[in-house]
Amino acid sequence: MSRTKKIRIIVPIVVILFLGAYGRHRQLDQESNIVGRLQEKDMNEISGIAASGITKGLYYIHNDSGDTSRFFAILPTGELKSTIYFKGDNRSGYGVFDCEDIAVGPGPVTGKSYVYLGDIGDNGATRPYLTVYRMEEKKEWATTQKLNASADPIHLKYPDGPKDAETLMIDPIEKLMYIVSKRQDSVTVYTSPLNYKVNDTVVMTKRCKLFFKGLKLFKWITAGDISKDGRQVLIKSYTKVYYWQRIGNEPIWQTVQRTPQQLPYTQEKQGEAIGFTPDGKGYYTCSEGVYTPIYYYPIPQK
Repeated sequence: MSRTKKIRIIVPIVVILFLGAYGRHRQLDQESNIVGRLQEKDMNEISGIAASGITKGLYYIHNDSGDTSRFFAILPTGELKSTIYFKGDNRSGYGVFDCEDIAVGPGPVTGKSYVYLGDIGDNGATRPYLTVYRMEEKKEWATTQKLNASADPIHLKYPDGPKDAETLMIDPIEKLMYIVSKRQDSVTVYTSPLNYKVNDTVVMTKRCKLFFKGLKLFKWITAGDISKDGRQVLIKSYTKVYYWQRIGNEPIWQTVQRTPQQLPYTQEKQGEAIGFTPDGKGYYTCSEGVYTPIYYYPIPQK
């Protein structure tokens, strides 16, 4: 066989082997980020994740539209520790309309930690107001299977008309709630004070617009989080994770107007949940689906 014929045979084989090895390497790399799987069928449309402020290793997750007024306390392995129920909106047969994100931060009593569950989804952009429920964290959420929590709601209105959102963040430095819209070509950042009267209706403050490159749908903003110390910010789309570091005590809405760093992310089936670890050295992501994996990523140089 001539040298030319040998090369024609060998080169395609080498290319195929290389592509196979590369694909396997990527698969192993993705699998190495998986630290657990959700272990209950009820946790099938996860749309938010946040670290407990009082119990080490405990995280809160929740389903989006179609579930009742509840959320779950889990370990990073996916083990369910408790289900926490609360009284929601009587206008909804489920108690909530479309919970899309969850956050943990300070509240009305100094030294205590609170969970904020955002019933902020609005696919049709028709809701007259959104609702965020605030609940004081309890130690027994890590040890008891089913519990009831007392929820303090606040109703939020956009200053520029209804829109869909899936991102709720709590800034512990300026004591603000942040909501980021989802679907527009340039999304909008809104804030509202953490100090509010229960059942009050507040018009949020429009802060800025953010533009992310990419195709619509794929670049829609689905989740976000501010670290426990308020120094770092994560915002994610269906395909990418963006990261910023706060400079001094500047407002977060100024921080996120700078060019972000893009962090590692394995694209999930419908990834709508991201949350920092309490020490701010990494973050978890999770997606919709039964028994879906939980991913952990260290933040570079942290």
